[in-house]
Amino acid sequence: MPAGGRPAPRGTARRVAVPLAVLTGAAAAFAYVGTVDPNEPGHYPVCPLLRFTGLYCPGCGGLRSAHAFVHGDLGTALGANAAAVVGYAVFAVVWVLWLVRAVQGRPLRIGLAPGWWWVIGGVLLIFSVVRNLPFGSALAP
Repeated sequence: MPAGGRPAPRGTARRVAVPLAVLTGAAAAFAYVGTVDPNEPGHYPVCPLLRFTGLYCPGCGGLRSAHAFVHGDLGTALGANAAAVVGYAVFAVVWVLWLVRAVQGRPLRIGLAPGWWWVIGGVLLIFSVVRNLPFGSALAP
């Protein structure tokens, strides 16, 4: 550390390396799922909860959703797993904020109050329950 007690400034390339690496990993995962169709049996493992109980978890249909999303079919993506599509949008927004802050040399701090985590968990729980009920079949993959 320099004499002033502050860390030396890092170059922009070093600051954006991690956000770009995360984007590269996410893009590679989506490219793989876009190439290897989860609608064809044998490519991916079956959800254990679905296999043993017959119930859809919040993630069921996520791979089919990602496959449809990669191919630009938003309606099918929402039908396979609407929560996953919301997750893609949240990831995109947070990633852009992270990149902007990295370029500015500021850290990204996401400080959600505990109440918000309970709300998110509650929404996912309600989503999981509703998609397993007869009137919520539109949310089932």
